[in-house]
Amino acid sequence: MAIFVDKDTRVVVQGITGRDGGFHTREMMAYGTRVVAGCTPGRGGQKFEGSVPVFDTVKQAVQETGANTSVIFVPPAGAAGAIMEAADAGCTLIVCITEGVPTVDMVKAWPYVQEKGARLIGPNCPGLLAPGIAKLGILPASIVKEGPVGLVSRSGTLTYEVVFQLTAAGLGQTTCLGIGGDPVIGTNFLDAIEAFNADPATEAFVMIGEIGGDAEEKAAAYIKAHVKKPVVSFIAGRTAPPGKRMGHAGAIVSGGSGTAAEKKKALEAAGIPVADRPMDIVPKLKEIWKR
Repeated sequence: MAIFVDKDTRVVVQGITGRDGGFHTREMMAYGTRVVAGCTPGRGGQKFEGSVPVFDTVKQAVQETGANTSVIFVPPAGAAGAIMEAADAGCTLIVCITEGVPTVDMVKAWPYVQEKGARLIGPNCPGLLAPGIAKLGILPASIVKEGPVGLVSRSGTLTYEVVFQLTAAGLGQTTCLGIGGDPVIGTNFLDAIEAFNADPATEAFVMIGEIGGDAEEKAAAYIKAHVKKPVVSFIAGRTAPPGKRMGHAGAIVSGGSGTAAEKKKALEAAGIPVADRPMDIVPKLKEIWKR
């Protein structure tokens, strides 16, 4: 099993005719993801790779192909509009890969998605990959392996690093999920943790956080109260100077809050081991996970 995707996931790619959208759509299709449609305004009637129909609107794509999931590769200025278009068309899962989406745009788009009852992952994220089921986004399929470990991360690059280490250690994954590190995102740590906790195939999971905000502290409180499965964490940005953004727009220590030390303290108080280095995650997981 996996979280948020299954064998019935049918994908429309917004921006499929662009350079990045086209490249990653081919990768998704090669992995076996059911890409049933593409959407680029003005390109309706074309065929992507000779088989995937391209539509002018997402609504047309949904009506004609039964797509229920959108993966978005459009420029930052149009990303929020693309998110809202997918939600309005009836897509129940929306994965926005686009980086640099203005926060003010997401302040409008995120409530709209919630109103429509859809799930948004991102923006500014690598998406998700459920080994053996579907790849939605840009996570490299070569490093994953089917197995019982879930992973949720604010950092895309660290997602790849830790997944590679899990696979190298023989620990396959149920779902590898990158939620993004912008100030306003859709699916957050709590959403992912709740889903992993309810998934019988996920026996343990890893949470990769970073400086800024209080998402990790909230996750720690939830895990302490509700989760019995083994959990290991890592917090990126321990050496970041206060007031300086590090990589993500949300990765900033402001007013003395959101520091790595505070997050580590909250996680350890909840009984969650926190690795000092990414390479220490797998050994710490093996220490607490009695298989």
